[in-house]
Amino acid sequence: MISPALTRDELRALAAAGGAAPSLHNSQPWRFRPSADLRRLEVYADYRRAVPVTDPDGRALHISIGAALFNLRVAAVHFGRAPVLRLQPGHPGRQPIAELDLAEGRQAGPEPFGRDLYPAVFLRHSSREPFANRDVPEAVLGELLDAAHTEGTVMTALEEAEVRRVLDLTAEAEARIAADVARQTETRTWLRPEAPAVDGIPAAAFGPQDHDARVPMRSFTGRPPAPAVLAPPPTRRFEALPQLATLTTHGDRAADWLRAGQAMERVWLLATLHGLRVSVLHQAVEWPDTRRLLRDPEQGPGHVQLVLRFGYGPPGATTPRRPVDEILDLPADPGAAQGM
Repeated sequence: MISPALTRDELRALAAAGGAAPSLHNSQPWRFRPSADLRRLEVYADYRRAVPVTDPDGRALHISIGAALFNLRVAAVHFGRAPVLRLQPGHPGRQPIAELDLAEGRQAGPEPFGRDLYPAVFLRHSSREPFANRDVPEAVLGELLDAAHTEGTVMTALEEAEVRRVLDLTAEAEARIAADVARQTETRTWLRPEAPAVDGIPAAAFGPQDHDARVPMRSFTGRPPAPAVLAPPPTRRFEALPQLATLTTHGDRAADWLRAGQAMERVWLLATLHGLRVSVLHQAVEWPDTRRLLRDPEQGPGHVQLVLRFGYGPPGATTPRRPVDEILDLPADPGAAQGM
């Protein structure tokens, strides 16, 4: 069934959902452009919003765009469309990195994502707060693993020994980041201690550090913190043994990164509906050597794209979002041009 052209309100709602996705340093490196017939939505990488020192190959940028793509798919279903996604990675700048065909209407039937994930799109936040010492139920964890698998990735829930090994690698990577002047300088360009802002990381989202130094959370203000930025973050006691999972792809090219981003967001939205909080321990994937060591050889070949931390606790602070008009290239409104 061919659907009518997307209305401007639908296009704006789609863009708002895509723009709610997570991204490294909340850089929001995406733009959306409808086709001339208003039945397709092209997704572009905004390389002006890249984080090149921390993410020199653009892997994190593509993962962020993948998360935005999944939000677009969820929103399209919400508006009665049957989205067909075509990935077109490897096109720099002027070429779309992906295209979402929205010409077909959705037929009656089961929810394509297992349940309606749309409400979670705008509830999802990264929580860098301590979580409770409470296990995620096996049934819920199984749903999350299945969600990642459906998007063509493998999510592995780590046992205690692997959790401690990954935490050690993350702590090593965090120490190297803290000592890297270029990375610290780049990170501080994305800090937004003064409100209001439309991107970057507000002070409320920095989060505390673990008082017992078990869970190596990223220190956005540096060690020691730059006086011109902020005072040292507070310390709190985190969970004794965090629940971690790795997200792995078979390949390690742009298309794999886009799939990883979609899988991450599918897992994250589902976790949000289950009342779980999520944060990304990203430090170890930012260095080639620690990233290689994240892979458990017993799990077979693969490339770890993300380390996710799950738990029950505070929802985390909201982060600012760019206005829809900044991320959506709408055609001129004929009615407005005629003064209607």
